[in-house]
Amino acid sequence: MFLHDRAGRVYQLTLKEGAKLSLHSGSVSHDDLIGKPDGSLVTSHTGTRLLALRPTFAERVTGRRRKAQPIYPKDLAAILMYADVHPGANVLEAGSGTGALTAALVRAVGEGGRVVSYEIREEFLELARDAVSDALGGLPANLEMKLGDVYLGVAETGIDRALLDLPEPWQAIPAFAGALHPGGVIFAHCPNVSQVGRFCDGLREHGGFGLIETMEVLQRGWTIRGRSMRPDHRMVAHTGFLTFARRLAGPEVFETENF
Repeated sequence: MFLHDRAGRVYQLTLKEGAKLSLHSGSVSHDDLIGKPDGSLVTSHTGTRLLALRPTFAERVTGRRRKAQPIYPKDLAAILMYADVHPGANVLEAGSGTGALTAALVRAVGEGGRVVSYEIREEFLELARDAVSDALGGLPANLEMKLGDVYLGVAETGIDRALLDLPEPWQAIPAFAGALHPGGVIFAHCPNVSQVGRFCDGLREHGGFGLIETMEVLQRGWTIRGRSMRPDHRMVAHTGFLTFARRLAGPEVFETENF
């Protein structure tokens, strides 16, 4: 449960009978929230009113404590759209990381799809499992999370979509090229542009890819209150480069002047 105050602060809590949450604006009894519908208002003992809401998926992604660098909601949305992750898709992910992209993929493919996620670090794999379970209310049957090094190869074939969140995604190109269906999409998330350059060069050198495209997503909020309409002073700017390419049926590389 998240509590929102009028100053924009958010407080996270797990409801327990008899418990209280102490804030600078007063304490809130958990019993006042248990059984209330989503979107209810609750009043602290000092009279401060707060809005109680279950967190959205985006809030869970950004609010969870993590050790790996997260993929932010603005990027998750673009990844799912431009990689065309659709219901029923067979998806292979490398780099489970915080589990944010993994959970988003499972939601996107639905019960008819399948997601296999590789992670080389056992500690991170366990953290990702916990994050996915928290976000989805348990680990779904159509998700397999595996400990392994995709640079050495993958067992899966017939993949519709391949998504890489790795330090050196270009090293995984041979394995993922063999796993992808013709027409399938390969994606890589890279923090810096030198990684993007090596990944794109790797796709061209390997052959069999087309429509290579790189973008970044910038998110700027606006304040709309009466006659006051202005952009926020802060924005979520660069968080990562998103690179997409299509798997071709032959060994050629197909590019256009736009990319």
